[in-house]
Amino acid sequence: MDFPDELKYSKEHIWVRVENGSAVIGITDFAQEEMGTISGVELPDEGDEVEQDDSIGSIEAQKTVASIYAPFSGTVRSVNHEALDNPELLNDDPYDGAWLVEISLDDPEELKNLLSANDYAEYIENRD
Repeated sequence: MDFPDELKYSKEHIWVRVENGSAVIGITDFAQEEMGTISGVELPDEGDEVEQDDSIGSIEAQKTVASIYAPFSGTVRSVNHEALDNPELLNDDPYDGAWLVEISLDDPEELKNLLSANDYAEYIENRD
């Protein structure tokens, strides 16, 4: 499984890439593998306000329907329409082509709750 070092991770299996006062988020390689074939994605609208830990959408897959939780508070700046139209991208390319949303970063302190790649890998190994 791949967990790029430059990203941060939540225990809800979301990755975060911070860029210029906002952050792009997506699901981790672990999450897409656990869910199986992804067949649908529901995301918030551009301009929506989101609060840390709130559900902001869902992913429908072969094995489950999973909520997407905001790893921090902010305003949705953009949505990946390609992932909405082609949800299988989440299985094929979870870290680049299949990002989900870009959210403004209202409170950088909220990022302190996220894990490094090594910490996330350890969390995955010890989750049972």
